[in-house]
Amino acid sequence: MTDEVGVITGDLTLTTTPRPDGYATVRIQYTGAEEWYTLTGSPLPLPPTGPESLHAGLVEAVRQGGFRGQ
Repeated sequence: MTDEVGVITGDLTLTTTPRPDGYATVRIQYTGAEEWYTLTGSPLPLPPTGPESLHAGLVEAVRQGGFRGQ
């Protein structure tokens, strides 16, 4: 689910970018497209395990049918 266009499906690319305030901005796009969309719920708090674990969890959630925000 994205803020800008709602649900997107298909071949997707996800980025998780840590911010200095302890949160991470999460964006998603159709792979190869120019447009990026904000994942609903972003920014998300960084867990103590770091941005890599947040990213891995989000990738798995999207693969399983979607992350719906917090």
